[in-house]
Amino acid sequence: MATETMIGERIRLRVSDDGVADVRLYRADKMNALDVAMFQALIDTGEQLCRMPNVRAVVMSGEGRAFCAGLDTSRFGQMATTPSSSGPVAGSMSKDITVRTHGWANAAQHACMVWTQVPVPVIAAVHGVAFGGGLQVALGADLRYVTPDARMCVMEIKWGLVPDMGGALLMRTLMRSDVIRELTYTGRIVNGVEAQALGLATRVCDDPYQAALETAREMTLKNPHALRAAKRLLTVADQQDPAAILLAESVEQAKLIGSSNQAEAVRANLEKRAPRFADPQ
Repeated sequence: MATETMIGERIRLRVSDDGVADVRLYRADKMNALDVAMFQALIDTGEQLCRMPNVRAVVMSGEGRAFCAGLDTSRFGQMATTPSSSGPVAGSMSKDITVRTHGWANAAQHACMVWTQVPVPVIAAVHGVAFGGGLQVALGADLRYVTPDARMCVMEIKWGLVPDMGGALLMRTLMRSDVIRELTYTGRIVNGVEAQALGLATRVCDDPYQAALETAREMTLKNPHALRAAKRLLTVADQQDPAAILLAESVEQAKLIGSSNQAEAVRANLEKRAPRFADPQ
């Protein structure tokens, strides 16, 4: 039976019987803008999904008119009056954003990077706007499905800032360096069609949420151990270290060959039936 819960009154998490986790940013009156509660809910939701072996794929979307409008603008007002006390989150997560509170990251960075650590594929379904920190949250996903008229922007320069929630790290595998620089230096807004052409978006869809759910459901029919291995492998590949990539290929494949779910994938294909996979432990 599907389960549903609210996390921090900012995110609705629904997990279906087939293992699709539906993550909905739930602050429609503020276009799902990032406040303290939203940052914490993103972290808590991502970390909870990391501990759920029954989850096979994740779809992340925004309630109402937008995916995420970025940082709550009231935080920028605080910066204008007390600039020395705050970073891009205006002191909301930590007075000193250089302190590493979550591995290599601070808390605001972890709100985006945690989605790269969720062991299964994550698809961001983007409509309306994904500006600044909202774009960086979407960048934490494996895939980004967007509407043609979605608007996406590396907006930090507007506020005299730089992307600081993992954006510089996450964009570098998606777009050429000069394109990243142009978008970062200018804060230029691109629509969904241009975003796909640049590499910022994966697919343009009239209904990205439904398309993302369809892709996620297709993934639930695959060996869950292989899905998790593929995510680990491709995360290493993004680091662009040839030796690490080749070793990761060998390590992940060695663990999969002959495993129970891998054998079940072979049997199901040979017997022309739906596979019956066991959950990863």
